[in-house]
Amino acid sequence: MKTPSTPRRQFVKAAAAASAGFLILPSGTLFGQNRPGNKLNIALIGCWGRATAHRAMLHNENVVAICDINSKALAAAGEEFPGAKKYKDWRKCLDQKDIDAVVCCTPDHHHAFISIWAMNRGLHVYGEKPLANSVEEARMVRSTYLKNKGKLATQCGTQRHFGSNFARTRELVKGGAIGDLKSVHAWGNRTHNITGYQPESGSAPDFIDWDLWTGPSPKHPFNPAYFTAAKRNQVVSYFDSDSKNWPTGSNCLSWNMYRDFGNWQIGDMGSHTMDLAFNPLDADYPISAQGEGDPFNKDIAPSMMNSTCINPANDWRGKISVTWHQGGSMPKSPLSALDLNKIGHGALFKGSQGFLVCDFTTRMVIPYGPKANMSYYEPSKEAVKKSDITDFGHEWTNACKTDLKTSCNYDYSGVMIEQLLLGLVAYDVGKKLDYDPKKMYVKNSSEANQRLRKQYRQGWALNG
Repeated sequence: MKTPSTPRRQFVKAAAAASAGFLILPSGTLFGQNRPGNKLNIALIGCWGRATAHRAMLHNENVVAICDINSKALAAAGEEFPGAKKYKDWRKCLDQKDIDAVVCCTPDHHHAFISIWAMNRGLHVYGEKPLANSVEEARMVRSTYLKNKGKLATQCGTQRHFGSNFARTRELVKGGAIGDLKSVHAWGNRTHNITGYQPESGSAPDFIDWDLWTGPSPKHPFNPAYFTAAKRNQVVSYFDSDSKNWPTGSNCLSWNMYRDFGNWQIGDMGSHTMDLAFNPLDADYPISAQGEGDPFNKDIAPSMMNSTCINPANDWRGKISVTWHQGGSMPKSPLSALDLNKIGHGALFKGSQGFLVCDFTTRMVIPYGPKANMSYYEPSKEAVKKSDITDFGHEWTNACKTDLKTSCNYDYSGVMIEQLLLGLVAYDVGKKLDYDPKKMYVKNSSEANQRLRKQYRQGWALNG
């Protein structure tokens, strides 16, 4: 009997694995074969800051590659993951052959690039929010995922989604607790007073590769202020000689208001809070957008603004307006005794029979009108599904090894962030936009169409 050719042997192996219920990893190996504990081989891109929040998840897997433009952070992470290969440039890191999955914890302007490059190489991705920095980036991340939907597990890092209040809020809205849904508002209260990029302050220290940090964005002068954060009411910096004093969690508030690096709260708490509002909607792309707020600044995202998008009707609700507020803009409270300003980040759903007000952990139904006695509402009798999944990161790693299903995959998260980013474009041009979502095209503004995408430095390809 002839020995099957290499492609034939691969086919036979894949068929046998599928029939046995195994999952073949992007690196070409089977879980359960030469993989102690069925662990993923993970590349961690961005080793400190927000990455410190994922240490428990990472230590349950195999971290085989680490990447950071800060050689001090890279060395410190190397002590924690001694078997990992070290990289300064994530483009080279992603070509390491034994990687199964990527965890991206870089500044915002690298997120879409890393996600797309990773998926193009057949790698699972956990990407910190925001998913993207422009409408075009959001569309390309989502479309790349949809091409690989049956092969890859993706998760956008809006980890608050794992809390039970998200599911309960969806249950109330879809179950009709406030009647027919009419409109939705979400808000965040953070502000900034930045008016321009940081001034030049000399060259970057030898342990910081400023050119790679800037990456695809236009070149700007180096300033150490981009590498600081507030910690216990003190300013901490990556320039401290003691790594225990470095920023942890994130130092995004030092750079995400600069348009070449982020989109302020739309990419930060906006991604979390709009997730709370968007989760019950089953929404597709919007068909219009308008926005207003602080005076326009070409370099800096607005501190105070609001934007409203119209989402088409679907099989259970009519057409609705969805509004994002930030920096002091707020919806009107449905009850004089309820001060929405005391809810730093929250959502308000308006229905034909009442309102639902919520934050990340609590919710309140406020009936109104002569027929709003709640007799029309029957609470769900289904018990909340119990699971062995312990947290948001575990949900992703488990999905990589099993059914590929996550709460915030790049399909759902791609639609949500595109809506937020389109609202920012409407604010920028100062007019209501008539949007064709199928073509990703604004029908009534050439300026808005230009703002749907970004220009990148030579050598940086979005779809690489």
